[in-house]
Amino acid sequence: MYRGTWLLVAIPLLIAAFTVTRPSALPAPSLPPSFDQSAAVNVAVDLAQHRALRPPGSTGAANWLKTALEPYGLKLESDRFAAEIPGLGRMTLENVIATVPGSSRDTIVVMAQRDNLGLGAGADDNASGTGALVELARAYASPTRAPANQCGPTRVCPSHTIVFLSTDGGAFGGIGAAHFAATWPRRSDVVAVLNLDAIVGPGRPRIELAGDQPRSPPPALVATAAARLLEQSGVAPDRPSAVRQLVQLGFPFSLQEQAPFVARGIPAITLTSTPPRPRRPFADVPGTLQSRHAALQMGEIGRAAQEVLTSVDQGLDIAGGTSSYVYLGSRIVRGWAIELVLIAALFPFLAATIDLFARCRRRRIPIAPALRSYRSRLAFWLFMGAVFELFGLLGAWPTGVARPIAPETAAGNHWPVLALAVAGLISIVGWLVTRERLTRRGDVAASDELAGATAALLALGVVGLLVVATNPFALVFVLPSLHAWLWIPHLRDRSPWLRVAVFAAGLAGPLLLLRMLAAEAGTGFSTPWYLAELLSVGYVPIPVFVIVLAWAAAGAQLAALVSGRYAPYPGAAERGLGPIRSNVRRAVLASRARKRASGDAQRALEG
Repeated sequence: MYRGTWLLVAIPLLIAAFTVTRPSALPAPSLPPSFDQSAAVNVAVDLAQHRALRPPGSTGAANWLKTALEPYGLKLESDRFAAEIPGLGRMTLENVIATVPGSSRDTIVVMAQRDNLGLGAGADDNASGTGALVELARAYASPTRAPANQCGPTRVCPSHTIVFLSTDGGAFGGIGAAHFAATWPRRSDVVAVLNLDAIVGPGRPRIELAGDQPRSPPPALVATAAARLLEQSGVAPDRPSAVRQLVQLGFPFSLQEQAPFVARGIPAITLTSTPPRPRRPFADVPGTLQSRHAALQMGEIGRAAQEVLTSVDQGLDIAGGTSSYVYLGSRIVRGWAIELVLIAALFPFLAATIDLFARCRRRRIPIAPALRSYRSRLAFWLFMGAVFELFGLLGAWPTGVARPIAPETAAGNHWPVLALAVAGLISIVGWLVTRERLTRRGDVAASDELAGATAALLALGVVGLLVVATNPFALVFVLPSLHAWLWIPHLRDRSPWLRVAVFAAGLAGPLLLLRMLAAEAGTGFSTPWYLAELLSVGYVPIPVFVIVLAWAAAGAQLAALVSGRYAPYPGAAERGLGPIRSNVRRAVLASRARKRASGDAQRALEG
């Protein structure tokens, strides 16, 4: 049945093959770009020299930007807002918005973060993007100061309204971009967002397109950016690999500022030339921005950004909005087709597990004790999750806005050893309470082990269905365990090493997630703790956490089977009162005994 059901997966694969399409780029502008790379470099050098330390909320950096944009006669606005940043506390941040009115209310946003981590001058990250932002704004300067906000004979307006956005808190997970995407009154009018981040780095130009939700920007916008970058640099731009894009759809995560816009259905991409974190110290010293390489990178990406802006402004509207897909360069694979394949790959496991359950029922093998064993393990894992959340409420873990924590900061890579040790001790106590009824006290029949595996596999089937209901792309992390652990009941009499190898193969999905997250955030061996921090600040939703705990409980039961330590949950006559009630009973009996002894002694004295 298991092998036969795999034939059903061929149909979605065939459908996915026929959905592969070639994205079309918008037409190139008729006029060459006017981007002045020397002027952009000078602006970036000035920012890096005079505002080297630009922490979130720095009024000096905001005032510097306003001074830089003031000669162009643009309408300037300041959007101040409060945010709690992990490791820094509650701060007042400021987004600076420069607006160029157009013939239409439809808006194109060009943005760059202004702040840095305080680990250097931040010349590349992100004085370079700010310099390009100011130079792009110069191209829309009003010839006279008076009609700066009006279209007329002295000023030709673009087809779209253009917003140049300098965000604050961008180095700390895109806080300013997330605030703008959530609160800007005219966000429903935004048709495209172009983010400039670290554009004079050592790598070739690259496009980032992941969102905080399993969505992607319109293929036409990505194809337009890729075509313009190819024209300016002479090489095809880099992009996330197909596997990385699939992982980002399964676990939406990005440190770039296009992510909150894509999550809200707003088309957005990031242009950069610096590899994923950890950020290399290239061009961190202001003077190195004036190197030949930096000037060339600034010119290539700056001109490409201007051409993308012009193409979107003069071209047809980008159709489709955000969707999901895997971008392969010249081709894209539609997200719904990938979801269909992943869901179909769940069917063989479900069919085999239901058949296994039916066989147990026909052979009158009791499943209830095995399900109660899983229930006890699930209760323990939920207890661990509750302890983690409680320590978070007590301030033991980082707290702040629901944005990715900057991995380079102390909040992103510091392990609170004492709090983790205390939480670990509490969890051990919880396990000692749970394990008394899960301890193997003698030989366990093969039928009981089969029931234990069936119960765990049934729980995994429920987990798979919950994943489908929340985010089908996340099946990429769950399917390896489902199909590998399905073979554990068949390996009871085989080599222990083979059983361990099969169980380890089921961990391939979570290991893939940790590997990709470590490459994206540069957290190395601290990646598990960084993932826990994403949960503590609310970036990872609680329902996802509960699903993971249910999966871990099923894995723990199968691990007990593999190691030969599984035992079915004891019956009422065998289990007695349990550790908690027995200890309470002993305490009550001891208290009564002390009272009787005290009463006897009192009566003896009175007598």
